[in-house]
Amino acid sequence: MLVLSRKLGESILLDDKITITVMEVSKGVVRLGIDAPKEMLILRKELREIVKDANIKAAGEMNLAGLSELSKKLKK
Repeated sequence: MLVLSRKLGESILLDDKITITVMEVSKGVVRLGIDAPKEMLILRKELREIVKDANIKAAGEMNLAGLSELSKKLKK
């Protein structure tokens, strides 16, 4: 992992496509501005983990009979 120190208003450039700028530092919270191409997906890590866990749980709840029924409906 690369660890960098940046001051308010300073930026980090990633692959000439993404700029991350320190916008504000207050009470232990850092606000970052991210300038990236519109087609690039940017998610908070904790949100991605929540979605991943929900998908795993939903997949575990699917039974073979339900999957078979879904398969039949999709073939029509």
